[in-house]
Amino acid sequence: MPKLAANLTLMFNEVAFTERFAAAARAGFKGVEFLFPYEYDKNLLREKLNENKLTLALHNMPAGDWAGGERGIGCHSERVEEFKAGVERAIDYATALGCTQLNCLAGLCTGTRDPVAARATFISNLQYAAPRLKAAGIKLLIEAINTRDIPGFFLTNTAQAIAIINEVGSDNLYFQYDIYHMQIMEGDLAPTIEKHLPLIPHMQLADTPGRHEPGTGEINFDFLLPHLDSIGYCGWIGCEYKPATTTEAGLGWTKKYLK
Repeated sequence: MPKLAANLTLMFNEVAFTERFAAAARAGFKGVEFLFPYEYDKNLLREKLNENKLTLALHNMPAGDWAGGERGIGCHSERVEEFKAGVERAIDYATALGCTQLNCLAGLCTGTRDPVAARATFISNLQYAAPRLKAAGIKLLIEAINTRDIPGFFLTNTAQAIAIINEVGSDNLYFQYDIYHMQIMEGDLAPTIEKHLPLIPHMQLADTPGRHEPGTGEINFDFLLPHLDSIGYCGWIGCEYKPATTTEAGLGWTKKYLK
């Protein structure tokens, strides 16, 4: 059965962030994920995880000024030193929180930014980060994001991600496969996941259109989730969706998985 992790950035947002851990546990989740932990004291977050018996499946590395519209700095050549400092900060938090996977957001490649230089910078930054995370017992992941929700995002499809992973040449670089984003960008979900399964330790889901819970859109999760079982996927699946109404009202689809 799929291991579902509640995304606390988007789910249970009827209550304060630090209260969402307990809400997720009450709903039956054994794992959680969120965008960033850095505005919170790591000891407080560790306490919330422990008291609710939750695993932190994944969080992101520092990604620049998120509130100001930045979506990562991995491909920004003028931010390399900031990226390197972010690697150390991410390792510090992940280690404290028992999180064994970190996602690196590539960032936007817009305006006058040269895509060739952006790719070279991203590869160099990943080559810097991958061994450092490996030494800390943490997997490094990259994620492709659709250009409808985030126009100009540098990494947008599976083939591009796999090519970058191959060029980086590290045994500690993986692909976070987001079902929602990849349905929009390329479709062909089941065979693509199966083809690249050894490089996919973490997935995320939402239905499309709308980015709401499974069953609200076009993706056939009744087929796809059992298919993941059948091909041997054993990682977490983060529920990174915006509840169509309230989180509680939209949890019916999880009942056969949260056992």
